[in-house]
Amino acid sequence: MRAVLSHAPGGPETLKVEEVNDPTPGKGQVVIEVKAVGINFPDTLIIEDKYQFKPERPFSPGAEVAGVVEAVGEGVKNVRKGDRVIAVPGWGGLVERIAVPASHVIPMPKEMSFEEGAALVMTYGTSYYALKDRARLKEGETLLVLGAAGGVGAAAVELGKAMGARVVAAASTGDKVEFALELGADNGLIYPTGPMDRAAQKELSGELKLATGRDGADVVFDGVGGDYAEPAVRAMDWDGRYLVVGFPAGIPSLPLNLTLLKSVSIVGVFWGAHVAREPELHAANMADLMRLYAEGKIRPRVSRTFPLHKAGEAIKALGDRQALGKIVVTVEDR
Repeated sequence: MRAVLSHAPGGPETLKVEEVNDPTPGKGQVVIEVKAVGINFPDTLIIEDKYQFKPERPFSPGAEVAGVVEAVGEGVKNVRKGDRVIAVPGWGGLVERIAVPASHVIPMPKEMSFEEGAALVMTYGTSYYALKDRARLKEGETLLVLGAAGGVGAAAVELGKAMGARVVAAASTGDKVEFALELGADNGLIYPTGPMDRAAQKELSGELKLATGRDGADVVFDGVGGDYAEPAVRAMDWDGRYLVVGFPAGIPSLPLNLTLLKSVSIVGVFWGAHVAREPELHAANMADLMRLYAEGKIRPRVSRTFPLHKAGEAIKALGDRQALGKIVVTVEDR
């Protein structure tokens, strides 16, 4: 089978498509014929050895897949050959076939496309865990989403609206803000790109406060980091919750006196660890997401697709922050 492999740390241009042996299912495993692979920000990091996990090389990136069960291993009762499923292996997904534990497989609704299936679990799972379990977002509260047009940001916009919040979407271009408004955001603003000095940060904080209302945001969903973090915290309301989700703009440094003055909580969001540590809560959240999908309240937006042999280009496009919603690699038949 074909696999996209990383042999040494480097950017997307270092990835190679090679022929490798087909996997066989071990005890408790299934082999999935991969149809689509969701591309996520960790894919840009893991190939450069900048992610929390460093797989032994050679390895394939690709954290979430959708496809059809091709074979089942000994002891598997809950999954059958031919089932349409989603799986989140963490890496290894940019291949034609992958072996995963049957216990980690999620049934895919018949009305869901493979592209949607590959774009659902990591982004909506992260954002739902962040808003529901970490921020405890309440109906009627104001949610500010930074990076509102990316994968987790777009999911946060949709989920915030589904949970009854007033959603303010912030992004780097007019097209991205317009995209977030189409997802249901109540208000939006364009923030500057690149490093900001103190004056620019103060100006952005004022714009965020104006966009979120007199009292400011109750919850900030920050999937950007960098110089955007402090202005967002300054624009928060009393007893606000600031969600630390990602750092494509860099890891921020915050003056902690701001949290004291506003009684603001800084809350970390590590979805992958949550899945491993709290499997029952994760399963309940996945059931909620499938219900919201069936009700039409959430719908993964796949803005671009790439074939398997151009997976490096897909990762580069995400790293260059070109995505509106999700980028997906499709695994075409040969």
